[in-house]
Amino acid sequence: MVNNSISHDSAQLNLIFSALSDPTRRAMLLKLADKEQSIADLSSPFNISKSAVTKHVKVLEKAGLLKRTIDGRTHHCRLAVDPLHAASDWMAFYQKFWHTKLDALDSYLLSSEKDKS
Repeated sequence: MVNNSISHDSAQLNLIFSALSDPTRRAMLLKLADKEQSIADLSSPFNISKSAVTKHVKVLEKAGLLKRTIDGRTHHCRLAVDPLHAASDWMAFYQKFWHTKLDALDSYLLSSEKDKS
């Protein structure tokens, strides 16, 4: 059953969650949360090839989590937070759903205990 109150595009959410599934990309986003960085600066703590860094950047860019600008030969990257809000909204819906279900279970178990006493 699909809830129409969640209006986020499924394809975009798939890209976001796929991008976030990789620890290197999450670490890159964490670095970008502090400030804009060149791709060289962004890749500095990782022991991976330049082509691997480029692939990670492209995945983040395709998911909308990273914005890239070019100044001469230097590519600058900055965090784009709107897709993170979309993912958070999606998770918040299910968090509310499960809290409601768990609260109902808790109430049921408490009333069952009272009935036994």
